[in-house]
Amino acid sequence: MQLRNILQRLVPQRAASRLGHLNRRAVPRVSILAFLAILGPGLVSAVAGDDAGGIGTYSVAGARYGYDLLWALILIVIGLTVVQEMTARVTVVTGKGLADLIREQFGVRTTAFAMLSLFIANTAVTISEFVGIAAAGELFGISRYITVPIAAVAVWFIIARGNYRVAEKIFLALSAVLGVYVISALVVNPDWLQVARGTLIPTIHADRDFILLLIAIIGTTISPYMQFTLSAATLDKGTKPEEYRLVFWETLLGVLLSGAFAYFIIVATGATLHVNGITEIESAEQAAQALRPIAGPFAEALFGIGLLGASLLAASILPLATTYAICEAFGWERGVNQATEDARIFYGIYTALIAIGALVALIPGLPLFQIFVYVYLLNGILLPVLLVLMLRLANNSRLMGKHVNSAFVNALGWGITIVLIVLTGILIVTTIVPI
Repeated sequence: MQLRNILQRLVPQRAASRLGHLNRRAVPRVSILAFLAILGPGLVSAVAGDDAGGIGTYSVAGARYGYDLLWALILIVIGLTVVQEMTARVTVVTGKGLADLIREQFGVRTTAFAMLSLFIANTAVTISEFVGIAAAGELFGISRYITVPIAAVAVWFIIARGNYRVAEKIFLALSAVLGVYVISALVVNPDWLQVARGTLIPTIHADRDFILLLIAIIGTTISPYMQFTLSAATLDKGTKPEEYRLVFWETLLGVLLSGAFAYFIIVATGATLHVNGITEIESAEQAAQALRPIAGPFAEALFGIGLLGASLLAASILPLATTYAICEAFGWERGVNQATEDARIFYGIYTALIAIGALVALIPGLPLFQIFVYVYLLNGILLPVLLVLMLRLANNSRLMGKHVNSAFVNALGWGITIVLIVLTGILIVTTIVPI
């Protein structure tokens, strides 16, 4: 995904010319090469969701409740498929980004509220990425007062003045190391009957922490910034309506990979930590123990490398996507090709996000994994704001023509939204009146 290029382009205005062309039943037969050519936006935007906060949240879920949240993860991944597909379809049909469409269709006040929600949620996630960088450095005995400032400056220059495409490949390679969670989950040989039971039979714990963690898992799996990243990357790719079938399958591939990674993190931590009575994770060293069956004494180093890569990748993508979305929504100058004096708001927001994330991460004694969980709890609480707007866009026949949502997509989309609102209400009540 060439996010640098995203910021160098204006959102094309070609909605009207596209409406009559997107037909899933009339897509010509295409080769594998055509699929590979379109590969990128859906895959990277979904996999990037497995960032430092995602790794932490899934690890906490596995350690605290074992396999009891696997059923919920499966349903959430289905929801992610619906939301990602809806984002890609709206973008391809209209030829516009989500922020641009929100401003055009809902006006300035709604746009301001949506962008404020996005800014708050993404600032919190940016903080978690730099906390992840600090934790990864400390696994190697390097102080956060060294790693965090260096990472902040490096990320800023890579995006604003450097070559992001090269850095992205490096960060992806580093974060791919965490794929060993899959191997670890298999090597440790968990009780597969219990894993199957946790996957197929819903288990609900009547306590506040379970509800909190459930909202956090939804927030990290269907993170709002992923939708703006996917929308911008799809536009940057120049995807044509007749290629939509390829976009759909590529988006599905990204969701499945992201979901599989999350699934095996929960299985691995459940089989190594939970079964041994370690139900609270307070440090990266504890979380790394889930990799000990495959990595032995190198578990902490392997976890540190993967955590660093995932954190750097998200710390690069997130502030950029957030800044672009906000500037696009209000028509402000945007793009790293712009001179600083011509795009002061763009560079100001971008720099502020990185600075806030880095400064908070430098606070000594931060509860690492609590931050991960609470950051994505906030994402889950704010997610309905974006989902309601997306559902209204995807059901607008003037914009989408015959490509409005199906009844199935609407049922799932509104279902996720209502569930999140209800869970948030229950969480508030149980906080005031503990169960």
